[in-house]
Amino acid sequence: MSQTRNAASNSPIPSTSAAPIAPRAEQPIAQVAEKLGIPDRYVLRYGHDKAKIDLDYLADLAPKQGAKLVLVTAISPTPAGEGKTTTSIGLADGLRRLGYNAVLALREPSMGPVFGMKGGATGGGRAALTPADQINLHFTGDFAAIAEANNLLAAMVDNALHFGTVPLDPRTVSIRRALDVNDRALRAIVTGLGGRTGGVPRETGFAITAASQVMATFCMATSLSDLKRRLGAIVVGNTYDGAAVTANDLGAAGAMTAILRDALAPNLVQTLEGTPAFVHGGPFANIAHGCNSVIATQAARSLGDIAITEAGFGADLGAEKFFDVMGRQAGIAPDLTVVVATVRALKYHGGVALADLEVPDVERVRAGMPNLLRHVRNLQEVFGQHVIVAINQFAADTDEEIRAVAEAMRGLGVAVATSSHFADGGAGAIKLAHAVVAGLSEPSRTSYAYDGGLSLEEKANAVVQRVYGGERAVFSAAALRELQRLEAAGWGSAPVCIAKTQYSFSTDANQLGAPSGFDVPIREVRLSAGAGFVVLVAGSIMTMPGLPRHPAAVDISVDSEGVITGMH
Repeated sequence: MSQTRNAASNSPIPSTSAAPIAPRAEQPIAQVAEKLGIPDRYVLRYGHDKAKIDLDYLADLAPKQGAKLVLVTAISPTPAGEGKTTTSIGLADGLRRLGYNAVLALREPSMGPVFGMKGGATGGGRAALTPADQINLHFTGDFAAIAEANNLLAAMVDNALHFGTVPLDPRTVSIRRALDVNDRALRAIVTGLGGRTGGVPRETGFAITAASQVMATFCMATSLSDLKRRLGAIVVGNTYDGAAVTANDLGAAGAMTAILRDALAPNLVQTLEGTPAFVHGGPFANIAHGCNSVIATQAARSLGDIAITEAGFGADLGAEKFFDVMGRQAGIAPDLTVVVATVRALKYHGGVALADLEVPDVERVRAGMPNLLRHVRNLQEVFGQHVIVAINQFAADTDEEIRAVAEAMRGLGVAVATSSHFADGGAGAIKLAHAVVAGLSEPSRTSYAYDGGLSLEEKANAVVQRVYGGERAVFSAAALRELQRLEAAGWGSAPVCIAKTQYSFSTDANQLGAPSGFDVPIREVRLSAGAGFVVLVAGSIMTMPGLPRHPAAVDISVDSEGVITGMH
């Protein structure tokens, strides 16, 4: 497979001759920007604790000479997640305690999980972003703007059908409306009812905003002009003759870009210890490409000595898409990859029930180790990464269980570091920070799961076989026809973005550990032309999730002082 030498990989890690940076309480956002050397006139404040950074300022910056990029990923998670975001935050805080100018680049939370099962996505304990409640809810309005731009395009599609201004076949319309709430009732709907005043009836559905085409396009854009170009390229359907109809054909790209103009500037917040964090864009990794915006990652690389970013869910999803989808297009490659593991998750993959994960059981830890081993080997052998395993430590973890992880990794030449950042903040991540600094002396040589010249089907099979450990991708008749149509239309060189469950390497959430020999059924193929990739919907995954039996929203309230309570 092709290889890319990481930028600045031959440069030394920045010196820490300065005194280690002591942790600080929350500071005005202007002071956080000042620490990064951003002139005040480019800091667009949204209150005293969050801001956007002017795109014109960022456009003139280049990655710092010698700056390093660390990617944080994880093993296949339990339903509660394994603390990838808290580990990213704790690591950044720990590095700053050692005197390194660490800067975070993270995804914005979606209100789907906030009100659903997982809860918020701003970290937790003493390894958290602030202002957490605002970030988890409306933040600076980016998600609302993305949904509005997406829905404007959908409205213009239906308007074109109503007036017949474009010869668009309604049976081929692929754009879906978006909403940032889990709502299974909107997965499949009929629009246009009401006779002559209602429009053209057709079947359609909603996607959650994080899975929308506009979100993916937004996160891949590098500038306003690039965003406008990408938005204009979005294919909304076909004519009766089979020709693609784009947002440009409807005249929608300009207005969509206007809606997204302010949103495209990355958001700057901080951790509880004052570490700067760019939080921008938020596609899910199980149903989209799982990385924060290219702009946010580039900003962190330009303003920090060590930039830390994360990719959603396990390494088979977020990390694979970071390399094969986002990184390949944007020319971004990490110098080091950290895999977050928990003793709890290893026991889960070893057959322990969720209710019993706190019970010490070193044999079940060993039984679940194949999941971690496969993720680590994939990162080493498929993606060319230098890997460190970070154990997100819980109070119930025993020394024997942790030693079992270290012993399993020793044969792969992988360092293991425990981290108690949730309880202890940056101080609890010092061992992990030292391991990362040592690991950065041996940078990765990034490679990919497939060559760009393969067909879309061959790319899908490469991911299934080389990353998932499966046998092959099996396409439904309709999905295969669409795949062949996209190949004929010139999309064969695009990367593939497989949408599947996060709980297993397979498409069956109950197949834990490291299953092999399975097929991956692809039931639907969708083109995300603006983002530059083809989405393959596998198994029973839905681009509009549903709420669980007991939604997290039930526990959320506001007291008489306006303080939000019950948000996980």
